[in-house]
Amino acid sequence: MWLQKELTLKAQTRGFHLITDELLRQLPELSKLSVGICHFFIKHSSASITINENADPTVRQDFEQFFNRAVPENEPYYTHTYEGSDDLPAHLKSSLLGSSVTIPITGGRLDLGTWQGIYLGEHRNRAGSRKVVVTLQGE
Repeated sequence: MWLQKELTLKAQTRGFHLITDELLRQLPELSKLSVGICHFFIKHSSASITINENADPTVRQDFEQFFNRAVPENEPYYTHTYEGSDDLPAHLKSSLLGSSVTIPITGGRLDLGTWQGIYLGEHRNRAGSRKVVVTLQGE
């Protein structure tokens, strides 16, 4: 079986947000697969999707602090600043973290580790809802 659909994530503040449950609520078809692959692709160049710690929210706070220092705003050598001081840093953070994740499906569920969850990296100060294309392959 192959299935592809577009999911909408609610608008979030800048930072890292655990979105596993929000994605799964929109993906009831997953439960029909005993084995397979689930691919999530975010359709934005100023946000990212990644997998990491799902229990302690301070990890997400630390991610935000790290990336703000690694990719600061208002650098004098930035030329792509048309949409504000967070614009180019958002694009750089998105490229560093990536726009997709692929997760195995086992027994109708995402086969994530005990302490793993899917993060939205929202890198803009004032972003709207985000679109994620999900592709399921399996049986």
